[in-house]
Amino acid sequence: MLEQRILEQLFRQHYSEMIHLARVLLGNDGEAEDVVQDIFLRVADSDITPKSEGYLLIAVRNACMNRIRQMQLHDRVKDLMPIEDETDLQPIDKQLERLDDIAAFVDEQLEEPHRSIFHLRFDEDLTIAEMARRLGLNPNTTYKYLAQSIQKIRNHFKR
Repeated sequence: MLEQRILEQLFRQHYSEMIHLARVLLGNDGEAEDVVQDIFLRVADSDITPKSEGYLLIAVRNACMNRIRQMQLHDRVKDLMPIEDETDLQPIDKQLERLDDIAAFVDEQLEEPHRSIFHLRFDEDLTIAEMARRLGLNPNTTYKYLAQSIQKIRNHFKR
């Protein structure tokens, strides 16, 4: 463990350069202070006395890069999580009513083959290839009709 007076001397000599680098790399004062504090805690717990400012600045750079990677990973995971929309928070009876409205719209407003493709996909849970085979259509055409149907439904219920 490093002597207290040596640690204090290192802190006084190098803190301003270390915190400046961390702020530049992270763009956040609180994160920068955490990184520099963690480095000094690790130095205090080790038996190694840094001989130059370069060692401490490299430690800051590496710790900041690790922190940035952690933040990016956190953001990527957060992006994968489904975000509840307004309908997810509605009571079940309201959700069922909305599904009934969608079913009525499909049966009354969509023309063939849009209506059949929609029912095959969502009532019978068929894949695009299975729907195309059953209807004698090209899979790309089937996909296009399904996408058009969904867009019409969205546009109608957005109003």
